[in-house]
Amino acid sequence: MIDIKFLRENPDVVKENIKKKFQDSKLPLVDEVIGLDAEYRKALQRKESLQADKNKVSKEIGGFMAKGMKDEAEAAKAKVKEYSEELAQLDKSVPEMAERIKTIMMTIPNIIDPTVPIGKDDSENVEIQRYGEPVVPEFEVPYHAEIMEKLNGLDLDSARKVAGNGFYYLMGDIARLHSAVISYARDFMIDRGFTYCIPPFMIRSNVVTGVMSFAEMDAMMYKIEGEDLYLIGTSEHSMIGKFIDTMVDEASLPQTLTSYSPCFRKEKGAHGIEERGVYRIHQFEKQEMIVVCKPEESPEWFTKLWQNTVDLFRSMDIPVRTIECCSGDLADLKVKSFDVEAWSPRQKKYFEVGSCSNLGDAQARRLGIRVKGADGKKYFAHTLNNTVVAPPRMLIAFLENNLNEDGSVNIPEVLRPYMGGKSKIG
Repeated sequence: MIDIKFLRENPDVVKENIKKKFQDSKLPLVDEVIGLDAEYRKALQRKESLQADKNKVSKEIGGFMAKGMKDEAEAAKAKVKEYSEELAQLDKSVPEMAERIKTIMMTIPNIIDPTVPIGKDDSENVEIQRYGEPVVPEFEVPYHAEIMEKLNGLDLDSARKVAGNGFYYLMGDIARLHSAVISYARDFMIDRGFTYCIPPFMIRSNVVTGVMSFAEMDAMMYKIEGEDLYLIGTSEHSMIGKFIDTMVDEASLPQTLTSYSPCFRKEKGAHGIEERGVYRIHQFEKQEMIVVCKPEESPEWFTKLWQNTVDLFRSMDIPVRTIECCSGDLADLKVKSFDVEAWSPRQKKYFEVGSCSNLGDAQARRLGIRVKGADGKKYFAHTLNNTVVAPPRMLIAFLENNLNEDGSVNIPEVLRPYMGGKSKIG
């Protein structure tokens, strides 16, 4: 959410940003919120003036009565009643205007970084760099579900009976591999100075609307019936929510946290859930990283975060590349975003395994995360997040890149301590 003062003073900049995101339908919202804001501020001034006048006249009533000035006292009482009625109307209309302004401001997209490429959708995202040499083996690489099933590590049929499409049973060495990757990612981030955290897996609605746009919320979140609780779609939600309504001492920044959680997603509008795979699913586990920092430090942290994911995958000999999301592919709260994509030998192309985002002060403004500087000045923090690793999707890249012709799978050296010393599964 951008600053209302910034919008008030720079409406053309905000409109141009909306055009860059190809959301022209939102252009009228800028003028609407400016008009509402002017009306709201005028109503606040009127309310303050009325309250002062009411207090003044109320005090005069006693004086009139003491002097026997009955007519003047009655006139004053009538005036107080008139003021009270108008104040009652304002007490109702002012919060309604404030809520409408807030709703519009939460719909208007954040100002994107000037370096973001302009494009309508993900087809116009830009490749930044490749890491590692993509290899296509001489033998045919089976579909990832087939690899897992041959290793007795995946049961989709039973999961479908129990929960429906988009769920799975992982078993044996595949389940162990899944946990090994998560554990390795945890320790990898701890070694890079991040504090490990296990957050709540449910969050309240005010946290949900603080960390994501309404469109994302509708497409992703599962609501707990009868309660003000949602299942998290990623631990970033509850991790950023940890700082809600706080005044952070500038000396304590940056706050760098890495978190584990299960994640739950409706995947609304995802053209159905695969029946024979674990690429797009309703439930998965994830190691995440988040940073809360000073505004001037967020570009540097953005680079550090996506580099962490690249380094993690390369430590397991998985070729990856970084992709910069174009303007039209950025969620409304994001200032800048990179995707990390892993190489798929079977598909002979890269696919997304992680996403790194700088959200500027958008989340902090929504959630009330402020910083108190050494000089006493207060300002909103910047927040960033990035996927460390998210199996079982990451397992697809792992299995395809470590598969042998006989169907066995090599275990990279960094994972062997988490796999009981095994160098291969088969």
